[in-house]
Amino acid sequence: MRVSSYKDLIVWQKAMQLVKKVYSLTQLLPREELYGLASQMKRAAVSVPCNIAEGFRRNHRQEQIQFFAVSYGSGAELETQIEICKQLGFAKAEQTKVAEDILNEVMRMLNTFSIPMSRRLQDSTTNYVLRSTF
Repeated sequence: MRVSSYKDLIVWQKAMQLVKKVYSLTQLLPREELYGLASQMKRAAVSVPCNIAEGFRRNHRQEQIQFFAVSYGSGAELETQIEICKQLGFAKAEQTKVAEDILNEVMRMLNTFSIPMSRRLQDSTTNYVLRSTF
């Protein structure tokens, strides 16, 4: 299957689902966190699919790897912020579970895809990461 757009990447599609869940999750935070933790969580979540898309459009493998690594880093940041929400009592584990599950899946895909990416790009792309679910 030929991948013609970053929108064909399952990892991008899952990252977009993650953004929606994080936006819902931030609604649980106290109003005083609107410009603090909630804003940081939204920025980190949005950064994940944005960097996947930007990396996909780059012409050089090293740049692609770098953008996927940035996306992975944003995921780690978001993972920590979700944990902060739980530890500060802003959200219960059952309220964060769906977002955490999607985040874990995205992180696994990024890890699988970006670490050995230079070898894989020479051969072919990883089907389960790239195959469209639409």
